[in-house]
Formats: sequence, structure tokens, C-alpha cells
Amino acid sequence: MRKLNYDLWQLQQGKRDGSHGTRRERSYALAQMANTLHERGYPGLRARNLKGKHIEALVRDWFDRGLADATMMNRMAHLRWWAKEVGKPNIVKPNAEYGIGQRSHVSDGTKRRDLDGDKLERVTDAHVKMALRLQAAFGLRREEAIKFRPTWADRGDRIVVKASTAKGGRARDVPIMKDSQRKLLDEARRLVRGGAMIPKHRNYAEQKKVYEDQTRKAGLDRNHGLRHAFALDRYEEITGWKAPAAGGPPRHTLKGEKRRMDTAARIQISSELGHGRLDVCRAYLA
Repeated sequence: MRKLNYDLWQLQQGKRDGSHGTRRERSYALAQMANTLHERGYPGLRARNLKGKHIEALVRDWFDRGLADATMMNRMAHLRWWAKEVGKPNIVKPNAEYGIGQRSHVSDGTKRRDLDGDKLERVTDAHVKMALRLQAAFGLRREEAIKFRPTWADRGDRIVVKASTAKGGRARDVPIMKDSQRKLLDEARRLVRGGAMIPKHRNYAEQKKVYEDQTRKAGLDRNHGLRHAFALDRYEEITGWKAPAAGGPPRHTLKGEKRRMDTAARIQISSELGHGRLDVCRAYLA
């Protein structure tokens, strides 16, 4: 065990502040921070030597990995616990000074679910983890993600979802719009080497069971919300304003060009999600 990992483990011994779940998440988060700092060039760091430069290195890593604000806020809370335990409670600045946004405790009224980075790290099967990331990035259904073959599906500017894996047998294209999507596909290709998100020693039914077990244990078992998040983000990207379900203007109030843009966005998103009817979009966008 590395020195910093051992120090942080020692700090937690006998502590009973917070629920069992909070202590478990703290233990995991602190171990991740120790590993990150080792990889970022601080291999000999001890827990009591925590400095501002180490905190900034962690925050840079989180931003580089594209973690959501909510995930970073959770990690900052655990980082503050560490600082307090070593007698440096004021070394961690407010979240906003690191560029981390403010958590909203008010629901936006949608069914969206963003992929939680901390929970994703608890998934130990690499193929399941990649399937979840593909679901979030491209709005894929579970079966589509598990059976996804990046070498076949990646057409450069878009991915193609096979009819044989899609609900209702409807093949579809989903555009590749972001560098993060391109990098994810390249990573997926390296993982499976021409295959699907199913290890060679398993069939689909077996991998589906592994997916269900691992996502349930990690708290990531309600993943239709990832498709809601994809639809809401695509609507805003296409139109320039939020969907009605997320607080944007109701469809019936839109006139002229805005009304036409709304309709075009719904048609596009319906196609990208693999739905045959435009009115299904209401469940995602309202």
C-alpha cells in the first residue's frame, strides 16, 4: 500500500461521523485521490503534508475527466474532511474558486439522470463500464450498448445502431458532435478489438446479468434517465434554449421560426433515440 493511501486509511479508523454509506463513499473517494496524486507526480506525499497545489492538481484531474459538478462537489466534501483531520481546515477554498458550480437542490422537473462518476468507478467490469458511458454519450438503450460494436458502428461523423439490436428493429444514425464522443469511441475500440461490449467468454444473456448485478450494486440501475439527459441536451444544442420540461418555453408559446426549430429538433431527436413517432418526444421534452 502506498504511503498516502495508508495515511488516509489510518485517518478514518475509529471515526463514526456520517452514515455508514457516507463513510464508505469517503473511503473510496480518498483512495481515488491518493491514486490520482501519485499519478500526477506526488508519489511520496503524506496526508499531513496536504497543500493547495495538491488540491488544484486534483481539481484539474476531475475537470480533465469531465466529471459532473455534483460529483466534484461530493469529492470536495471528502477533501475538506481530510484537511480538517490533519489540522488544515482552511486550506480548501470555496468550490466556486476552483470553477466548480453550485449544486441545485430543486428538481428541473425532468427524468434525466447524468452518469455519476463516483458510482461509475464502482463498476469493476470494464465492458459494463464502457456500455454505461456509451449509453450516456449516445442515448443508447441497454441492449444496444451491450451489443455495440464500435469498429462496425463508427462511420466517422456518426454511429450506426444495428436494426438487430434496436427496439422495433429500427436501425438509426446518431451524429458524433463532440470530441468527447470521438475519444470514447476510440477507447471502446481499443477495449473490444473488433467485438462488442461482451467479453469473448460470455454470451449476451450472461453479460446482461453481469450488467444488472454491477449497476445495481453501484446504484446505477435506473438508466433510462440517461436517454432523457441525452434528449434534453440535444434539444438545447439544436435550438439554443432549454426544452419545456427543463424550464424552457412551452411549445404552444413558440411562433414562426422558433416553432419550426422546435419541430425540427423533435424530429431529429426522435430519430436519434430510435422512436418511430414524433409524439414520443413529449415524454422526454414535454
